Amino acid sequence: MPIMRLRPQIEDALFPSKAYAGEVVPFSCVSFREGHDKIGVDLVLTDPDGRTRRRRLERGRPGLDEWRTTAQLDREGEWRWRAESFGDDFATWRHNAEIKVPAGIDVEVMLEEGARVLDRAAAGRGVEPETLRALEQASATAREKALQPLERLRALLDERIIDHLTAQPVRSLVTRSEERVIRVERKRAGYGAWYEFFPRSEGAVPNADGSWRSGTFRTAAERLPGVADMGFDVVYLPPIHPIGRTNRKGPNNTLTPGPNDPGSPWAIGAETGGHRDVHPDLGTLDDFKAFRERAEGLGLEIALDLALQATPDHPWVREHPEWFTTLADGSIAYAENPPKKYQDIYPVNFDNDPEGIYREVLDIVRHWIDAGVKIFRVDNPHTKPLQFWERLIHEINAAHPEVVFLAEAFTRPAVMQSLAKAGFQQSYSYFTWRNTREELEEFLDEVSHETSDFMRPNLFVNTPDILTEYLQRGGRPAYEARAVIAAMAGPNWGMYSGFELVENVARPGAEENIDNEKYEYKQRNWEAEEASGRSLAPLIRKLNGIRRAHPALHQLRNFEVQSADHPSIFAFSKTLEAEYAEHGIADTIITVVNIDPFDTHEATLAVDSEKFGIPRGDGFQVEDLLSGQIWDWSDYNYVRLAPGQAHVLHVRHH
Repeated sequence: MPIMRLRPQIEDALFPSKAYAGEVVPFSCVSFREGHDKIGVDLVLTDPDGRTRRRRLERGRPGLDEWRTTAQLDREGEWRWRAESFGDDFATWRHNAEIKVPAGIDVEVMLEEGARVLDRAAAGRGVEPETLRALEQASATAREKALQPLERLRALLDERIIDHLTAQPVRSLVTRSEERVIRVERKRAGYGAWYEFFPRSEGAVPNADGSWRSGTFRTAAERLPGVADMGFDVVYLPPIHPIGRTNRKGPNNTLTPGPNDPGSPWAIGAETGGHRDVHPDLGTLDDFKAFRERAEGLGLEIALDLALQATPDHPWVREHPEWFTTLADGSIAYAENPPKKYQDIYPVNFDNDPEGIYREVLDIVRHWIDAGVKIFRVDNPHTKPLQFWERLIHEINAAHPEVVFLAEAFTRPAVMQSLAKAGFQQSYSYFTWRNTREELEEFLDEVSHETSDFMRPNLFVNTPDILTEYLQRGGRPAYEARAVIAAMAGPNWGMYSGFELVENVARPGAEENIDNEKYEYKQRNWEAEEASGRSLAPLIRKLNGIRRAHPALHQLRNFEVQSADHPSIFAFSKTLEAEYAEHGIADTIITVVNIDPFDTHEATLAVDSEKFGIPRGDGFQVEDLLSGQIWDWSDYNYVRLAPGQAHVLHVRHH
């Protein structure tokens, strides 16, 4: 029997598909046989310890020969799976017998064939004694010609027998698909809330002469309790290495820095060292380790930036000039992403001495793993060869499967997706620029279903490089709406510090904040801003608390759009089925957001309650986890939301 279109798999099975510990993964295939005989399909799933379990697939869309099921992969490591199709002889016989016997057609033949199927079932392995007796008795009754045909048929169709042969079919013509591999990584690879901040700004103090005293790892550690209190899981640090002097950028990306301007952290390399070294202003490697230990004590992991580029002052330029591109005039080419120019950065040419460059980067990553780093945010991986990342991530994960790589690649879909297939556990995405309801529905449906076998988006709402027009124009309501959508729609989401203070003034002509922290120190009084009510920290704290409390929000592939009759009302649900939920009670969250940051809107929300296990027409209660209000809902519900306002509704399952 043909078995085709196996999923999850990456086309041509060139790479294993991906999941993370605890993820509920959909499995499917297309399978059929000639004629009208019934078939069944099993999922045969083998865990990393070699233990095998079976799970029956159910029919998918009518007429398309689809078969589907789900399974929760709860262990890290390599899982293997295949589909097995088989002739379901009892189901085939039953279909024919229920038509023929009542009509008086081939009665004795049909009853004898049914008895023989039960005989085969009774001879199978592991049949419980009570079930065995029922099978044998029904078989004997079917052959008792003194009884009426319908009575003999009813004996063969006893409920206990149907239940047993549904669970343990009488199989024939068993056909096995090729085996596929799923790599299951640790939960943080697929679930977490990220917070980015610049250590040098935390504790930075201006001097009387206009210069600054930089923050250090010791002063930056004082920010960690506030980040942990907001419910974040990961603290991401921009590069912490020495910064070059040559072509250093000044405030707002100018080419005229003052003597005390700190420069961009991504301009890596100076007399004091390169990628293995810590910027002297921040402290020492031991200070970094103490910072990391403080974070871990608060339940936070540190993600470190891996930016494979150099300033003209980097030791690489002296020791390995062949690693760069030399122009016709003898100068080394600096980085460009027109219209952006990065005169303070030399990109590495990976076609020159690829083995030497690979060994250097491998040693750098191992150095920071030895310092306790388990997560790397990789800067612009799409400007480096794909096979470099495939090799590096494979070699690192072979020795350190806990290490997670996030691809900061805002580029063409094929390139972004290929980086994910090659090994990156997470990816930045187009989410930042998807703002209309149509855009959001299309994007979130794609990343939750079409590419979820290999690509995990991290829904960052802003970055030091990205301040979208929507945020610039929409003010606080826009910030609130984006935070709710990112935190509720994606198991991974992130924000760059200052988002909670609604820092939305752009540098003229650029899609980034004015007085950008990439080029200068920035002082913020977090406590005072929250005490004044200006900070979004209370909302963010509540959102991250909801995420932790509701396992449906830990899943990627369960996103479902819900229908509202106003284009500014965006609604979606996420459900964890009772089978996979704690205490056997399904967990469902419905999120409804007014994405218009300027006007209040009303809408009727049509809820497809069958998506989360409630029959159509049945009423149910929802609790707004943001406001605490409780409402009785049904298939159609009225909502009215102010600009940027949202409901995050927990469905109370009975």
